[in-house]
Amino acid sequence: MIIIKEPNTHADWEAYYTLRYTVLREPWGQPKGSEVLEDEPTAIHALAINIDKKVVGVARIHQNSTTEAQVRCVAVYAHAQGTGVGKALMQYLEQKAIELGCKTIILEARENALPFYLSIGYKTVKDSYLLFGEIQHYTMIKEL
Repeated sequence: MIIIKEPNTHADWEAYYTLRYTVLREPWGQPKGSEVLEDEPTAIHALAINIDKKVVGVARIHQNSTTEAQVRCVAVYAHAQGTGVGKALMQYLEQKAIELGCKTIILEARENALPFYLSIGYKTVKDSYLLFGEIQHYTMIKEL
């Protein structure tokens, strides 16, 4: 069983950013702190907590316009991948986007995550950018 909630305590935020750094930045030699984005205060953040009350996944969404939201920084610990954590996080964020009145969600997916996003209804729009000189990203969209 996975519970999705917004981080609201110091411990929640510490676990949130630690997971983001560990999964999305550290393997590429990026400095601690690079996992925190400038627009964090305006985003909706989500923590995935497993049955053992451990944070196993994180994600965030922000509104680009009155009709479009953008998902960023989706990260799931390797041991929890393939267990429904990512799907639960995305369902939560998609519901938040609907509540905001958004009609579409966009995201920039790493190449290794394409099969996951395709499996939950996202469509690839175009090749996007190369992160850290080696991680190809693709712009994806889903109509809500």
